[in-house]
Amino acid sequence: MNFNFKEIITAFMVLFAVIDIIGNIPIIIDLRKKVGHIQSEKASLIAGFIMILFLFVGKSLLNLIGIDVNSFAVAGSFILFFIALEMILGITLYKDDSNGSAAITATVFPLAFPLIAGPGSLTTLLSLRAEFAIENIIIAVILNVIFLYIVLKTSSKIERLIGASGIQIIRKVFGVILLAISVKLFAQNIKILFI
Repeated sequence: MNFNFKEIITAFMVLFAVIDIIGNIPIIIDLRKKVGHIQSEKASLIAGFIMILFLFVGKSLLNLIGIDVNSFAVAGSFILFFIALEMILGITLYKDDSNGSAAITATVFPLAFPLIAGPGSLTTLLSLRAEFAIENIIIAVILNVIFLYIVLKTSSKIERLIGASGIQIIRKVFGVILLAISVKLFAQNIKILFI
């Protein structure tokens, strides 16, 4: 086991910024108003399972179609870049029009997937795998799932406490962090592709 506290914290922060659960509190509250009770435990566990499964099988899937991890990491850096732009500029580049019709459906889709474990977080996981030890990424995923659960359980209280402007500020700060990480990820992996 190659546990590295710095890698765990970095992976946690990257995933936290990509998942953007604080920024998604208004969506979660709106979803609760539409469908009633959302199962926070189930949503967190399903999202965590999807992310960890993709962490292990994602590379094999890429190999099956002939793409190496570094190429995927470069592609992932573009996705992170655009997610960061959405967060910083307050624009929407990706729009999901799906609506859950029942609480159980909404817990799995669209909350667990694709809101939490969506294209951004799955791409990020494989991008992180190109840089960090897998056990450090798993710990970062587990920490994010715990944090997700807490936020989902207390989303109404958090919204009242932070307020709409507070949520926007947090979103922009994490957007800038994510933008810097995407540039670093791109720079590190693009060199390997041209060696």
